[in-house]
Amino acid sequence: MKKLTLQSLTAAAMALAMSGVVQANENDDGGACSEATLRGLYVFSASGFNVVAGVAQPKAVMEFIRFNGDGSLTVPAATVSINGTITRSPANGPGTYTVGPGCTGSLAFGPPGPTFDLFVAPNGSEVDMIQTGPGSPVMQGTAERLSR
Repeated sequence: MKKLTLQSLTAAAMALAMSGVVQANENDDGGACSEATLRGLYVFSASGFNVVAGVAQPKAVMEFIRFNGDGSLTVPAATVSINGTITRSPANGPGTYTVGPGCTGSLAFGPPGPTFDLFVAPNGSEVDMIQTGPGSPVMQGTAERLSR
């Protein structure tokens, strides 16, 4: 009897674990992620370093990103600090993004501009981003949805 109970508990635990994996790749509508998963105004904060001549220089970014749900985006406002030097980007800079069924994707500001890999929450409420590309700074951050 104990052996049967232990097997039943193990099977139930495995079933629960597997259902969580499936749910992690679904959005609010029960479907897989896509560009439509990201829609609305997000605030993005990131930090890291630029490496210049082998010396790490601190970098921080705060910006609004408006994802349009169709693979296009705009940046209404952005402030960047690199080694203490502050710059602000012009309003409504363009960009593009992709999101695949597994809730991962990519983003490019500009052109030309920095690129990022995306890791999207299934409901689109949050996006974790890490900067990519040749000679990229070491920088990662999170965008949180403020409104649709």
